[in-house]
Amino acid sequence: MKEVAKYSDNELISRYVNGDIRSIEILVARYRAKVYSYIRTLVDDYALVDDIFQETFIKAIQMFRNGTYKDEGKFNQWITTIAHNLIIDSFRKSKRDACVPYDLNRLADDHATYEMSAEDKLIADYNRQQLNVLIDMLPPEQSEVLKLRLYCDLCFKDIAALTGVSINTALGRMRYALINIRKLLKEKNIVLQQY
Repeated sequence: MKEVAKYSDNELISRYVNGDIRSIEILVARYRAKVYSYIRTLVDDYALVDDIFQETFIKAIQMFRNGTYKDEGKFNQWITTIAHNLIIDSFRKSKRDACVPYDLNRLADDHATYEMSAEDKLIADYNRQQLNVLIDMLPPEQSEVLKLRLYCDLCFKDIAALTGVSINTALGRMRYALINIRKLLKEKNIVLQQY
């Protein structure tokens, strides 16, 4: 299994198409956290998040099987685009015209890189709550770019492709989001704690 994990995304896809089921398991495991986190940034209903996550990889597998996946070395962007389109379809079906606000607290466990003390956890929770309030005050296009960059770890090229804008526009939105967050911190007299 370790040997299979060393393969590139496209090698894993090729191996899967040629009958190696373990390869798709590795590929899904490799992108599980990023895709799931991305969906959670835009969808508030846990059951719907799970459904969209599963449907994303089902669609990907179908495309692998029928040969419509094109190897361009951008699997991360490609799989996130599938998830993005499924989210949009879901909102259209439910006749919603905006994404549900995102709760930053839900990502705490997904991004923990070390064992935090109880005090550090309280400080981190406080910071996330404060930041969540501020992010919800941003214009939607700034909020979206900020979430995609910080919580989905997408590069600006991928963010631009997903949101349908140029890289410069995505960078500009991020810049304004950060400027506005700083202004809001001052206006609201909020101090994020260090831990």
